Amino acid sequence: MAESVRTADYYYVMVPDKPGEGARILGELRRAGVNLIAYSGFPSGRGAQLDLVPTDGAALKAVARQQKWKLTGPKRAFLIEGDDRIGACADVLGRLAAAKVNVTAMDALAGGGRYAAILWVKARDVKKAAGVLGAV
Repeated sequence: MAESVRTADYYYVMVPDKPGEGARILGELRRAGVNLIAYSGFPSGRGAQLDLVPTDGAALKAVARQQKWKLTGPKRAFLIEGDDRIGACADVLGRLAAAKVNVTAMDALAGGGRYAAILWVKARDVKKAAGVLGAV
């Protein structure tokens, strides 16, 4: 299968950087039946930022309102899937670099002969990156 790139809405919530916060947020989403395409959590300042890519943004927002989470978004990210090969991510980053698009972050994983990645760029660069990557 050829590589596919699509844009997706993501949201984030800031939480204390302490054990169990990711489990708490994801547990509430599970209880509410909110399906995530992607999740990324990392330290940010004195707290942690949890990026959430739901299949249904309205469902995520409803849980956030109910739980009184300060949810930010939607913002745009790129979801990339393809056959695993040496240098797959280097190729993606190289195309963006050639177009002078700075990548904010990228997480990738390979298994079973496939790879998948989520990639973030600044809001001002989303349209340009979409064109470079052939996003749908």
